[in-house]
Amino acid sequence: MTDTPIWEQRFRAPKITLPRWSRHAPDRTVFESTESGVWQVHSWDVASGVVRQVSDHPVGVLEGYATVDGAGIIFWQEDTGDETGLWLLQSFDGGSNEPFVQGVPVGWHEGIAQAPGVVALGISDRDGFGIWVSHGGAPAERVAWSSEWLALAAADMACADIAALSTDGRLLALQHAEGGSLIHPALRVLDAGSGQVRGERRDEGRALHATAWSPVAGDQRLAVAHERQDREGAALWNLADDTWHEIDIDLPGDVTVADWWPDATALLLRHGFRGRTELYRADPDGGSLRRLDIPAGTVADARVRPDGTVWVLQGDATMVARVIDDRGRQVLRAQGASEGPSGRPFEDWTYENDEGAQVHGWLVSPDGEGPWPVMLYVHGGPHWLYEDRYMPEVQTFVDAGFVVAMPNYRGSTGYGRAWRDALTGRPGFADVDDVTAGYRDLVQRGIGDAARSVVAGWSWGGYITLMQLGRNPALWRCGVAAVPVGDYVRAYAEEAPALQAMDRALFGGAPQEVPERYAGASPITYAGRVEAPVLFVIGENDSRCPLGQALAYVDELASLDKPHQVYRFATGHGSLDTDEDVRQHRVILDFLHANVPGLTEI
Repeated sequence: MTDTPIWEQRFRAPKITLPRWSRHAPDRTVFESTESGVWQVHSWDVASGVVRQVSDHPVGVLEGYATVDGAGIIFWQEDTGDETGLWLLQSFDGGSNEPFVQGVPVGWHEGIAQAPGVVALGISDRDGFGIWVSHGGAPAERVAWSSEWLALAAADMACADIAALSTDGRLLALQHAEGGSLIHPALRVLDAGSGQVRGERRDEGRALHATAWSPVAGDQRLAVAHERQDREGAALWNLADDTWHEIDIDLPGDVTVADWWPDATALLLRHGFRGRTELYRADPDGGSLRRLDIPAGTVADARVRPDGTVWVLQGDATMVARVIDDRGRQVLRAQGASEGPSGRPFEDWTYENDEGAQVHGWLVSPDGEGPWPVMLYVHGGPHWLYEDRYMPEVQTFVDAGFVVAMPNYRGSTGYGRAWRDALTGRPGFADVDDVTAGYRDLVQRGIGDAARSVVAGWSWGGYITLMQLGRNPALWRCGVAAVPVGDYVRAYAEEAPALQAMDRALFGGAPQEVPERYAGASPITYAGRVEAPVLFVIGENDSRCPLGQALAYVDELASLDKPHQVYRFATGHGSLDTDEDVRQHRVILDFLHANVPGLTEI
């Protein structure tokens, strides 16, 4: 019997990622897990069954891969949590760490890819964005540079290791914002040996994302996600003759290529619709289509094994995501730990915004009858979405008595290009207005108690929280703004280069170019109107929503004698440490109990 509260047990339930492997040594796999209490890289030798923790850094490590031959493991390590760092190499069997590639500066990670004899890396710093390539273990040489955003294909996606370098290592796919924007990136393919451009693709005002090269050496087909219709679709770009083939799939949501079958005769398609995921096996020409028998919920990652079995990281609101195969068997679990208490299921929620459009999201309700205290829990991004997945913080707030509402407001991904791009040129308005409309819907339906309403969120969700408290002060009993943007002009000056590129895309320029837009979208502009108490959770080494600009907003509230509370933690844009997650949510619970009457002690 444990005295640990159920809410805390959910946070402490170990999380795991899908194992990754080199196509040349598929039994030498690498994954990340929180089983040590901090996100760290682990190795798993599938043939022997041996699992080993590889990294041991107090900040935590979130990304690792096996080397091409499976003899080593590489992982991205940062010292402070500000997201700058370098790639380290360790033997698959253990030992000391050393830099993986010589000649590459310390900076922000913009992707890594490997093929036989070739390593490609993207690194950004305050001077710009560079691509480096190393051949045969020699020091890397810079083959491309831009003052605008430039990265390896899929640098921030689960398919990063199969999207940039072709299987034979001859071609290198990049994504860039030159002549466009980070929201609508273009594709460029280089000869990995000479650095010469082999192909260019741009869809003006629409995004292109490379997702997976063919696994057959010499096959120059690259799977691409495009937006030629409103929804994301899949296509194959053949660099051998610069032909483009769209895969015509009659499904209502976004369709992308997650992987290929090993002989390149079939594609693994991911179909995302209204926050849930399906997987399909499809002919590359779009002829045959077969749905895989994967449980309902969210597929965070999926990959095809050499024998044609599909491994999937799948879960839903009731359970921690598991690594299973397409026959439903659990492939891998965190060592010596339970899978955690179950959560309440997410209920689909649809309401109308001020423009007459339907907003989709989720509701999670406590036992009994409403109206309940209501929390509008706003996601970050803004180009992200809430999916049907295990979220300990949401379950914690429901345990405390809240009905938790999670709107996928305009700006969210997963609902079409027009929905995502609704913020472009005017962030901080359509998204904020959709949250307000969601609040009204819950109160009018008798689900939410208007006198006990809270707005909360992390990152862009923290930003929307501050905008709500300033623009709609009468609605809220209190707010929780975690790692937020508070002073947008100062945030732009202090944030990482890729975030500056994102802001230029969102606003249509830098602060000196469109100052009125930044002023109108900056929470500090409305600080004088704030009435409700607000709790800040701020990372001291955050390069996305930096400390200085957040404290500038806090200082403005203090000068106006507005009620507020600040909790600071030592790393960056969120913590990778379970103990720290628990500490933060204890502070949040104490703050909510102090400001919202009638909550349940948990």
